[in-house]
Amino acid sequence: MTTRGVLYVHSAPRALCPHVEWAVAGVLGTRVSLDWIKQPAAPGTWRAELSWQGEPGFASKLASALRGWHLLRFEVTADPSAGAEGERYSSTPQLGIFHAVTGMHGDILIPEDRLRAALDRAALGETDLAAEVSRLLGKPWDDELEPFRYAGEGAPVRWLHQVV
Repeated sequence: MTTRGVLYVHSAPRALCPHVEWAVAGVLGTRVSLDWIKQPAAPGTWRAELSWQGEPGFASKLASALRGWHLLRFEVTADPSAGAEGERYSSTPQLGIFHAVTGMHGDILIPEDRLRAALDRAALGETDLAAEVSRLLGKPWDDELEPFRYAGEGAPVRWLHQVV
């Protein structure tokens, strides 16, 4: 069983680009050479995209390989497949990493226990419910990454397949 997804490196300092390629290559098990283009939303940084195909859980491996660099903005998506929901990972220097399970139409699926915890915190006055649900949906990450997403429209995409 396989799934497909995309790695979006929204912004990386030039010196970090080869390290990103090495990290992705380590997960893929094959040499990777990304097509880096300048990121106009953050002068002095570069962006790249990589479409991939692999087993469910592959997106989490990519996100884990990249999450340690605090100067990197990226997203990894995985489409749902037979027996597995989709996934989305978003990471920014200020917010860290966000993970969401996605359904077959791309909607974020929030687990019941996380919603109950948000309701409980709101009932105790610890948080605002709307702000808590917004965070569960990844809105702070979307707000920060949106300018970087638009800056990448029309960028080339290459397909790589996981070596088994």
